[in-house]
Amino acid sequence: MNAKIVKRFFSISALSLTLISCTDLDVDIKSQLTEFPDSERAAEAIMADVYAAYRGALGRDHWMAQTLSGDEAVSVSMGTDWFDGGRYREFHVHNWTADNGLLPGMWNSAITGITLANNAIALLNETNPDLTAPARAIRAYYYFILMDNFGDVPLLTEPVDEVPQRTSRAQIAEFIEQELLEVKDELPTQVTAATYGKATKYMAEALLAKLYLNWAVYTSGDVSSYTPAASNEKLDQVVAMCDEIISSGQFIVDSHRFLEKFRPDNGPHIRDFIFAMPYDRERQHGMTYTRFWIHRSAQDQFAPLPQSVGGTFRVLPSYLDKFNLEGDERNASYIGGLQYYWSNYTEDLDRPFLIRTSKRGIDQDYDGPDADVQFDWHLETVREIELRPGGGPTLNVGNDLKGRSMGYRSIKFYMDIAVTSANARNQSNDVPIFRYADVLLMKAEAILRGATPTNGDTPGSLINQIRAYVNAPALTIAPTLDNLLDERAREFADESWRRNDLIRFGKFEDDWGFRSLYPAGFSERFRRIFPVPTMVLDVNTHWVQNPGYPN
Repeated sequence: MNAKIVKRFFSISALSLTLISCTDLDVDIKSQLTEFPDSERAAEAIMADVYAAYRGALGRDHWMAQTLSGDEAVSVSMGTDWFDGGRYREFHVHNWTADNGLLPGMWNSAITGITLANNAIALLNETNPDLTAPARAIRAYYYFILMDNFGDVPLLTEPVDEVPQRTSRAQIAEFIEQELLEVKDELPTQVTAATYGKATKYMAEALLAKLYLNWAVYTSGDVSSYTPAASNEKLDQVVAMCDEIISSGQFIVDSHRFLEKFRPDNGPHIRDFIFAMPYDRERQHGMTYTRFWIHRSAQDQFAPLPQSVGGTFRVLPSYLDKFNLEGDERNASYIGGLQYYWSNYTEDLDRPFLIRTSKRGIDQDYDGPDADVQFDWHLETVREIELRPGGGPTLNVGNDLKGRSMGYRSIKFYMDIAVTSANARNQSNDVPIFRYADVLLMKAEAILRGATPTNGDTPGSLINQIRAYVNAPALTIAPTLDNLLDERAREFADESWRRNDLIRFGKFEDDWGFRSLYPAGFSERFRRIFPVPTMVLDVNTHWVQNPGYPN
């Protein structure tokens, strides 16, 4: 490895340590290169860490921030359990601060991914410039995450002597566009197990479509002044990118039934997945969605799980109401009412889920003479979520069976029943980032917003492609944008796109759940981007906080 490459590698790595506030420099070097490996092996080895950089964040912090700040779900506390300093409550009521515990994981993981991508570009460029295309594409994705969530971010594409000022959100959006347009035709066009979870031409085009669909949001001079009526000059490009993916013939929505796509055995055989993050309970950790959805007292409802579950996430009734199409397979994404054991992804109605308890165990405030008489109670969850008296400051529903049973639960990313105690609750469900179903709905939305239709497609025909594969009734009248947003709610629940959608539709400040506990959140439009985490500003002292948030 020549001196130039070594110097560039060190410079970028050192910058990463600064940006993510890493202070432990006493790192044991496990191995070192004595000669530069051949280009294909080098690319595989180097890119593995680049792709994995956001795995942990996508499996928890990113998912929580996107889901809980939207109208999908609320994470409650049960008595003194699961308040966790208010980090989940803040996202629900929209009063998060730069000290929120979920934000650093998102920032640090994306910055780490960018730094590792820069390292890969520096190392591989001198071997075979074509190999840098995947690194540039995934770097663009990480910049999309940073820009979408935090607005202005530092633009790092080469070694620098000091941390630069942050680049405007609009300029970052333009950089992402330029990068993807330059590399997309250099990326693989075959979709196989070998390209699963990696950058392909279609991943780049899906990211471009997502970027273009939100272009008016990202290029607004002041995020708080954006409205859905803002002109979007990129709508025809949304359609063009979607058409590229559609015409490739590589993807279909109906290779599998809806819920089958999200099970622990999902993977490259799911032909709806354009780009996904692979997870494995033994080797690729970080995905723990179900831990937060399963009923706190129903640890063994799906299988005898070796570790406890949190049970803090509850779907909001107003969101659940969107799952109202007769015969729609997506309605089964949530379970509620009387509960039964499950086996082989099927509810066993011959085996009611019973809990040995008492009337006081069900309701901690019950004080009748029979309060502690034991009996078997058939677990029943209810739609509505009610806080205990004085429970607003912590979103406390109570740590009895009454509180534990409020709210329906998502089983979309079904529990990995093969998990062992050594797996530490990690699931093998891969998480899709871009799906073909999203391509169809993005094209539909772009046309609804004014793009020129192509190939005989209409918003209604595109939505009906989705409805047909989930056995939902076909649209018989022209859809509205509100219809389309509801379709996205049904299709992409729990997939970390709801915050992005609500901001684009101008509904991020609407009232849902317990948001009235912080009324100012209905007008604080600066919250359409998150604050830069305090730990990042403490290191980069020449930066200023995002508008609206205290410095």
